[in-house]
Amino acid sequence: MPELDELRESAHVVALPMATRFRGVTVREALLLRGPEGWTEFSPFVEYDDAEAATWLAAAIDYGWNPQPVPVRDEVPVNATVPAVPAAQVAEVLARFDGCRTAKVKVAEAGQTLADDVARVHAVRAAMGPAGRVRVDANGGWNVDEAERAIHALADTDLEYVEQPCATVDELVELRQRLRRWDIPIAADESVRKADDPLAVARAGAADILVVKAQPLGGVRRALEIVAEAGLPAVVSSALDTSVGLAMGVALAAALPELDHDCGLGTASLFTADVADPPLRADQGLLPVGRVSPDASRLAELAAPGDRAAWWMARLQRCFQLVAG
Repeated sequence: MPELDELRESAHVVALPMATRFRGVTVREALLLRGPEGWTEFSPFVEYDDAEAATWLAAAIDYGWNPQPVPVRDEVPVNATVPAVPAAQVAEVLARFDGCRTAKVKVAEAGQTLADDVARVHAVRAAMGPAGRVRVDANGGWNVDEAERAIHALADTDLEYVEQPCATVDELVELRQRLRRWDIPIAADESVRKADDPLAVARAGAADILVVKAQPLGGVRRALEIVAEAGLPAVVSSALDTSVGLAMGVALAAALPELDHDCGLGTASLFTADVADPPLRADQGLLPVGRVSPDASRLAELAAPGDRAAWWMARLQRCFQLVAG
């Protein structure tokens, strides 16, 4: 465990502009740290409280200050990610993801309609072709009836799975029972990474697949433990990390004993600029396994404004106190 002063000395706060609004974000802020094992990232979303954000800091410290599990693969296949854009913009978004055979499409966006979702997903299916894989992510935005109606409306797009269609474990259980005749798998994300008990969704039989993220779960090792205990297939995803944070997610995906699905780690393609040169973007749908170091000139160009840097440094101190305690 490093001292707080050691973290402060290596800290760089950056602000990355996004090509398209995603999760309501147009500029993604992150705090990068350099430990004895290499660069690492602390980037909980700004609306998260300190208790939740402290888990992200624990992950960052573990990745930067401790050796990581040995990988069992040298490359990780990744999916394209399509924000809740109009259908006419789908092709432009997909063009940013080189060689990806799978696309995850955001649905259930506030202020949009089911018709918007259907048009977007159909546009993705048309662009990916019949051999492509299409999955949707509602981020818990539907109730059970809305989810059933939406999935029925999307039945002709041959969905790979539906990620977090409803917010609660009980709702996922009910929806999964309703969907049995359609044989459409349910994946759980928020019900794992934001839960007091990340294994509750598996015990309840509420999902077929776990979506795991390294930072929110406390690091690569803790995420591997959760997957092993749950006994379900896992997909590793990002939380709009910089290339430094994405490398942590790749380390997790590379260490999983089995990896049956493309991972949501191609999100550097959603930024117009990144801290690494070149950024960690998909090449023929694959990401290499290995740590990423930021480019010094990029750190300077993408440095957050002074008030935002001060905000992150104060957050670092508060969260460090929780982790150390």
